Amino acid sequence: MIYCVIPPELKDELYDRLVEYYASNPNVEVIIDRRSQDRRAGQGEVPDDVRERRQVRDRRRARPGTFPSVELPTSKE
Repeated sequence: MIYCVIPPELKDELYDRLVEYYASNPNVEVIIDRRSQDRRAGQGEVPDDVRERRQVRDRRRARPGTFPSVELPTSKE
């Protein structure tokens, strides 16, 4: 399912037009964003004990292991 999300400020201008445009595509649903604020907003500061336990890791870090040896092609000069 694909959701076409319209901000509330543009619902009068866009909603009917987009519903008509996507009427032939059953995989698209046009919806109006009704969220009033970010869910994470207003939760305040993270306590120090939680901050100390939290680990930020680089997921791109090198993994242990070896690569098979590869012979380089000889140059033909």
